[in-house]
Amino acid sequence: MAFIDNAFIDGLIENIRDKASAVVGDINTAKGRKVYISMAANVRSTKVMIDDAGKNLVAEMKKRPALVDASRRKVREALDELAVEIRKPVTEWEAEQARIKAVQQMQAWHTEALEMNEAFDKALAERIESDHEIALLMNEKRDREIAEAKAEVERKRIAHEEELKHQAAIQARRQAEAEIAAAAKREAEAKAALERAERDKQEAIEAEKKRAKAEADQKAAARLAEEKRIADEAAKRAADVQHRKTVNQTALGALIKAGIPENYAKLCIRTIALGNVPAIHINY
Repeated sequence: MAFIDNAFIDGLIENIRDKASAVVGDINTAKGRKVYISMAANVRSTKVMIDDAGKNLVAEMKKRPALVDASRRKVREALDELAVEIRKPVTEWEAEQARIKAVQQMQAWHTEALEMNEAFDKALAERIESDHEIALLMNEKRDREIAEAKAEVERKRIAHEEELKHQAAIQARRQAEAEIAAAAKREAEAKAALERAERDKQEAIEAEKKRAKAEADQKAAARLAEEKRIADEAAKRAADVQHRKTVNQTALGALIKAGIPENYAKLCIRTIALGNVPAIHINY
């Protein structure tokens, strides 16, 4: 096919190119330019013609796969039917064999079921007989267990009563011991309270004695201190008086020595000592 032959296509393009390139026209005239325009139009027309031919070829080629598929489908269906028809005798024989085998299997299952029923009936009868014997043994065992249970209940009742008596005796003894201990405790507490009261009384007496003595000592000390203070102040005053007297006598002697009569000198000293003379005082 030409469209899938590259050499053919290349030759076709070169042939068209040669023919188109051979055109000669005067570009300066309308007629000359028209020659080129006409050749270009021919090239485009040739392109359309070749492209349409290729398009038609592609459309034709696209139809071919569908035709091939239809033929394939027809062949498959026809040959499948033929194969089924050819194998039909064997297929029918196999179906019959399967039916026969199924019937035989059902018969075997039926026989097995009958045998199982017979075995079950036999086992049931044996079990009923065995259960009867077991029931008899269980009745004897149950009677024995009931008797043992009654005996156990009686034993526990007696043991419980004995335990109650024992616990009551223990409780009574504990209560008596507790009462004795409580009485002893109360007596001890009363004795301790009396001793504590007596001790507190003696301590209070001693404390009062100490307080009275301390108070008396404090008063005596205060009295002695007051007497000492008074004596000290008296002595201080006496010393001050004596000191002042000495200073005044010294000053008086100085005034008299300065020619002031004794009476006037004493008056001066007394006036100055009393602070009645401004800006003049005696340093004691």
